[in-house]
Amino acid sequence: MELQNTVKEALNALYHHPDDAVRMQADRWLQDFQRTIDAWQVADNLLHDTASNIETLIFCSQTLRSKVQRDFEELPSEAFRPLRVSLNTLLKSFHKGPPKVRTQISLAVAALAVHVPAEDWGDGGIVNWIRDEMNSNPEYIPSFLELLRVLPEEVFNYKIAVRPDRRRSFENELASGMEIALNVLTACLNINELAEQVLEAFASWLRLRHRIPASALASHPLVLTALSSLTSDILCEASVNVISELIHYTAVRNSNAVAQMPLIQVIVPRIMSLKPQLRDPSKDEEDVKAIARLFADMGDAYVELIATGSDESMLIVQALLEVASHPEFDIASMTFNFWHNLQIMLIERDSYVAYGSEASIEAERARRLQVFRSSYESLVSLVSVKVEYPQDYADLSREDQKDFKQTRYAVADVLIDAALVLGGDAALRILYMKLIEAVSNCGHSQHTDWRPAEAALYSIRAISDYVSNTEGEVMPQIMSLLPKLPHQPQLLQTVCLIIGAYSKWLDAAPSGLSFLPPLIDILVSGMSISEETASAAAVAFRHICDDCKKKLCGSLDGLFQIYQRAVIGEGPFKVSAEDSLHLVEALSMVITVLPSEHAKKALEALCLPAVAPLQDIINQGPLVLGQKPARELTVHIDRLANIFRHVNHPEAVADAVQRLWPIFKAIFDIRSWDMRTMESLCRACKNAVRTSKTLMGVTVGVILEEIQGLFKQHQQPCFLYLSSEVIKIFGSDPTCTNYLKILIESLFNHTTFMLTKIQDFTSRPDLVDDCFLLASRCIRYCPQLFFPSPVFPCLVDCSMIGITVQHREASNSILNFLSDVFDLANSSQGKPYVSIRDNVIIPRGSLITRILVAALTGALPSSRLETVTYALLALTRAYGAKALEWAKASISLIPSNAVTEVERSRFLQALSDAAAGAAINGLMIPIEELSEVCRRNRSVQEIVQGALRPLELNMAPVS
Repeated sequence: MELQNTVKEALNALYHHPDDAVRMQADRWLQDFQRTIDAWQVADNLLHDTASNIETLIFCSQTLRSKVQRDFEELPSEAFRPLRVSLNTLLKSFHKGPPKVRTQISLAVAALAVHVPAEDWGDGGIVNWIRDEMNSNPEYIPSFLELLRVLPEEVFNYKIAVRPDRRRSFENELASGMEIALNVLTACLNINELAEQVLEAFASWLRLRHRIPASALASHPLVLTALSSLTSDILCEASVNVISELIHYTAVRNSNAVAQMPLIQVIVPRIMSLKPQLRDPSKDEEDVKAIARLFADMGDAYVELIATGSDESMLIVQALLEVASHPEFDIASMTFNFWHNLQIMLIERDSYVAYGSEASIEAERARRLQVFRSSYESLVSLVSVKVEYPQDYADLSREDQKDFKQTRYAVADVLIDAALVLGGDAALRILYMKLIEAVSNCGHSQHTDWRPAEAALYSIRAISDYVSNTEGEVMPQIMSLLPKLPHQPQLLQTVCLIIGAYSKWLDAAPSGLSFLPPLIDILVSGMSISEETASAAAVAFRHICDDCKKKLCGSLDGLFQIYQRAVIGEGPFKVSAEDSLHLVEALSMVITVLPSEHAKKALEALCLPAVAPLQDIINQGPLVLGQKPARELTVHIDRLANIFRHVNHPEAVADAVQRLWPIFKAIFDIRSWDMRTMESLCRACKNAVRTSKTLMGVTVGVILEEIQGLFKQHQQPCFLYLSSEVIKIFGSDPTCTNYLKILIESLFNHTTFMLTKIQDFTSRPDLVDDCFLLASRCIRYCPQLFFPSPVFPCLVDCSMIGITVQHREASNSILNFLSDVFDLANSSQGKPYVSIRDNVIIPRGSLITRILVAALTGALPSSRLETVTYALLALTRAYGAKALEWAKASISLIPSNAVTEVERSRFLQALSDAAAGAAINGLMIPIEELSEVCRRNRSVQEIVQGALRPLELNMAPVS
């Protein structure tokens, strides 16, 4: 009684107390209470108490439902009967509501049925029990109908803490009771006010696919009722749900089309008869949406039949075009998935294998593409108008503007589907006609409507990848038209993007060079209008310089002027620091095609706007350099990083870095505490190493010496990341052996010294991630330095401490490192070091296995399952019988109330198969099921982790 009163007081505080802190405290107390064993009795008592208010009833019904779902194992086996009786009584008590409470009780009964096998339930299982209860207590039929509706849905509810075997058995129990369930629902059709509930329950049972033959369903009273109620105001939504499920039930992709035909032949004509309602102005939007959904479902489910291009299927296609033409985007877009899937069916060769010879395949493909040609042509016209900016766009909320952008992306995808069917050039011609029509209405005055022209250009840009570079009919006219369009900001932004999108065409076109000057002028204007147009212009400038670099290398002076003005931010230019990187890349790509002697000079000029401000800051002395905000340095260093990445002249880049080293060293020395600046500087060095490779030899030695010393003081993860790149390029170079050995030993010694307990891994996940990525690189590129080194056993010990770190990247890097160690014998470079590896791993094998099993069974989130499993299987393949012994010892620690003998032996069998060389994919199910069983609820997870104790284990000394 005391607890019941406390619950009521806490609920009163939660809903009515004026103080936020008190409400939060009440909420926390109630959540903790729900996890206790007392919650069963308290929730049950308060639900039976007629004095309980609505807040108490809702909370207690939710508590009881979650207890049955998650914590049923807490109860002794004899508690099942009284619990079922109590829930049955409550179901009857709340048959008139409140609906929220009744639903929670229904879900609790359904969850109880998932836990309890039919033979233990008695009465022939739950479906028979529901039928008998309805027969004995007709006044409570609405409550039992709701239970009948939620019952099949619980097959797929993974919140219910049952074993996979039991879940499968429950699905089979329902499948065998399906006929009884449908008979009960059919009998309830006689009560008019229950028809909606009956149809919703029927839709729910249909989700258990293929339990009743289509021929039987075709004449079933429930199906006929749903079909005849599609035009009923009250039953329309429930009927649509049933028909939608029936469509998926008969989906040709998953089954034999002939067997499904009796049902398809009943459904399709009825849906087709609704087509006039798509255009009926008297229908409200929700009704039209429901009908459109049926057409879209029909298209998705029967796409393989429709793709044959028969006369009947073309009627469905016409109806889907009608849906696509609907002015409401939410309705029109329901068909987009169909157009995409149909495109795949028409284009991909797999759809035609039954036609045998190559000639027959090509003939059938050509026939089908011809049949659907006009449909896709209509589609292009219908959807391209949907990307037009709304007149009130500027007044829309940020959320609505975001939705409009998503609309445009979705339409762009449909236009791509159409271009794949029609050919890009044919789709372009349709959109060009739209553009001409729009431009004729779009003069230079402020009052003309720019929006249709922008929509046509946006659509033309969407299909740019599918228009041939040799297209000579429409593209020259579009390119000639662009300079004549007004500089309205959104229109100019799209014009800039279209110039960038067709850069490959400009390079290939015979007249491409003559188009470039006026188009580059447009881009320069774009850089001056607004931040959005400047961003689009900078991206387009990069594409133009990348694809037309050979045409542009003679105009380098003009390009440099644009670059310098935009990067310095001179005059009206509005290019952001981030977008200026596109201009850096653009010029870098043009310099790449210059001869070596010119490239060095051009590279110097390209670096100058970034180098000069850095030199100025350094000249002001160490105090100023140390106090500058990181952004004032990184904006320039990032530009140099991009130059080193994109100027593909290894020697010129190596010379530039050598020349700039005094600047870099000054920044390294004074700013080594500053992670952001160090990351930027290391990225610049990494890009230079990648481009110049061994030509960087001298400078690389100096850089590594610098970061090795600085790492001892500041442990910046980016120092490891830069070392990782150096190892990749110089790891196998015998002349670098000494300084690389010193480098990796120094870096790993300092890192492992810092990571001695799990809390260290949690507080520095970036350091962990880069440390173990570097270790994996060492295994791949310099095993001869890594394995004989004393740091190898230290890193293995360190990895054992950190496997269970919750940070995703850090955990994955550790697991991948261990997998690389276990897979060592798979590479020819690694084989000589297998005995060294074994001397380290075998003494630790049982502990590593136990930590991996703990990670698999709950110490790490289930999203990490694949990576953990791979590491465990790699260990098993490497150590065979020994690894199986380790696994057996680990799994035997888990008590039998958490894992059964069958589940244990299935898991060990999967590992045994892995040791014998079986493919990993086939072994995943028993491993995943063990993981699921051990995580099925909080109590079990605590039992399992308490038995395996991974965080204590990894501290154990290795003999």
